Amino acid sequence: MGYTVDFTDVSTVGLESSPVADALAGLRANEARFLKNKFDHVLVVEPAADAADTVAWVANILQTERDIVIASPVLEASAFDVDRLHLAYLFYRSGLSINVMYDRDDPKKRAVGFKLSEGMDVPDELAEKFKFAKQRSKLAGTIRGSYFAFKADYPW
Repeated sequence: MGYTVDFTDVSTVGLESSPVADALAGLRANEARFLKNKFDHVLVVEPAADAADTVAWVANILQTERDIVIASPVLEASAFDVDRLHLAYLFYRSGLSINVMYDRDDPKKRAVGFKLSEGMDVPDELAEKFKFAKQRSKLAGTIRGSYFAFKADYPW
C-alpha cells in the first residue's frame, strides 16, 4: 500500500529508521510540493521492497552512467509518468534522495538528481564525483543538490 506524501503536514511515516528522519521527511515533502506545483501530480511512495523494479532501474542508470553504487539502503520509492516524462524517486536511509527524469522522446532531457537532507554527510560514493549546491526550503531546511545528464536509453 502506498503512502501519499503530504507537504502541509510533514510526517516521517516510512522513514523512521533514518538517522535524519525529520530532515528526510521534509525533503520528501519538498519534492511532493514541487511535483504538485509543476505537474499537478500527487507523490505516492511505497516501501522499497514493493518497488524493486524502480530501485533496480535507477541503480542500473547510476552504475552504467557513472559507476555509482549507493551503499545506503533504499527506504521508499516512487515511479510515474507525467506528460512525456518517466520520473522516479528513491529515498535512502542515509537521508539521500535520488530522482530520475527520463524523457522518452528527447535524450537531451534526461537527468539524475541527488539531494542531501540537512544533517547528513555527502556519501563517499558521491563525494569525489559531484559538487553540491545549497538551497533553502521551508519544509526541508538546507538542501544540498547536484545532478548529471545522460542520453542513453533505459527502458523501464
